[in-house]
Amino acid sequence: MRDVTIGYINLAVIDFERSIAFYRDVLGLPLLFSDEKFQFASFRAGAIRFAVVGGPESKKMREAKGGDVHAGIAFCVPDVDAAFSELFAKGVRFTMMPSKQPWGGYMAMFADPDGNIFYLDTPPELP
Repeated sequence: MRDVTIGYINLAVIDFERSIAFYRDVLGLPLLFSDEKFQFASFRAGAIRFAVVGGPESKKMREAKGGDVHAGIAFCVPDVDAAFSELFAKGVRFTMMPSKQPWGGYMAMFADPDGNIFYLDTPPELP
């Protein structure tokens, strides 16, 4: 495979409306599309589309895992400390405070309302 990129990420959520509010109003991602009937909402996250998917099947999948789930998805920002302060003030729960990483990055980890854990990161290649 060559030139592989991530075009979009779909995340199963328990509460569709609550998730839309979190990603749009707390994280500030522009909402591109939302359909209540199909429980699908798409956001712009830089060059990638990020979507939340709700409904009964999504709820079953999330509940079967139990507790927090490490999504393995990074929201990259130029200033982790500033983003941390802004999100913390909005009540976002952090599972790891901002810290320098052995590989050179500087990151924190936070949870969305469904317990999905995300990176808040400034990779070394960003200014």
